[in-house]
Amino acid sequence: MNGPSDSIGGASAPALVEDVFLTDAFLIKGRLQNKSKRRTNALEDQTRAFLRIQDATMVSLRAFEVIRTPVVLVNEHEIICAHELLDTAGDDVLRRLALPNKTTRVRAFYNGAVQFELAGQIEPGAYEQQSTGRKYFIVQKPVLRGLNLDHPDLALLKKLDYAIVRKDKLAYVYDFG
Repeated sequence: MNGPSDSIGGASAPALVEDVFLTDAFLIKGRLQNKSKRRTNALEDQTRAFLRIQDATMVSLRAFEVIRTPVVLVNEHEIICAHELLDTAGDDVLRRLALPNKTTRVRAFYNGAVQFELAGQIEPGAYEQQSTGRKYFIVQKPVLRGLNLDHPDLALLKKLDYAIVRKDKLAYVYDFG
């Protein structure tokens, strides 16, 4: 969760990585500013066009270039999926209670500039636009294929226990349910 930050006075200062965001071009690791609730709710309740991510490390999905910056603003519509590495809202009990009772296995495909597949367990029909108006759904035990997860900066995507996925970013879904 800790990674090197920009060099300060010739020494490398550690940066705390609390959040991970996958976009069409970058994996972004850092800390979402001003969060007081679980990441899913923070993304759903987002009223601004841009998310402010502090102590950001941006890893290019195409060239693997690494950019470190104190702050990056990310258009909320660019988020494909996200994960909260460090639960700062302190609601572990609520998170466990929110786990679905029934799940179905899916394979979902993103068809952007960097094509990849996301497989895992979801609540049945969670990817559908529902009357609740929710933009995101949770994939339990996600498996990503099509990205170079052997790259050291992308390897953490192999270890996620869940992913928060934006519904309108998926092009195809194969529902095994």
